[in-house]
Formats: sequence, C-alpha cells, structure tokens
Amino acid sequence: MLRSRGYGFGGNVIVRCRDGHLFTTIWIPAASVKSVRLGPWRVQRCPVGNHWSLVTPVKRSELSDEELAFAAQHRDTRVP
Repeated sequence: MLRSRGYGFGGNVIVRCRDGHLFTTIWIPAASVKSVRLGPWRVQRCPVGNHWSLVTPVKRSELSDEELAFAAQHRDTRVP
C-alpha cells in the first residue's frame, strides 16, 4: 500500500514525527522491533527531539535537498 502511494518501505525510510522532525528509520512492513504499529503509523522515539511520538513515512519527492540531507544525518537507534 505504501509503495503504491509513493512512499518507501522495507529498509531505511524517512519519517516525520508529530512535532515535524524528520529522521531516517528502518521500516519493515508488518513488523515492529522498536516501535508500536498503529496501521500506517508507528509510535517510536524521535532522535531529533528526544521524545516519543507518532511517526509517518514521508514521500522523498516532497522533500527539499536540505530536508533530505537533514533526515540522512538523523537516524534512530539501530535494531536492539
């Protein structure tokens, strides 16, 4: 479903938390190792704001070069 709507999945995906922070996380369809799945959303730790938040995937095509670079520099923790 996500891929048909232009979102990436199945690896490193750029997501946005409810506070608007962008970061990169591992997004594996139908699996959650470090987050709680709620349909197309997940609750997980935001490494930018250092808080728990609802995150959603972001279409890479809708981001500026600066936003892409920022998200690439801010990654969540690797799988425990």
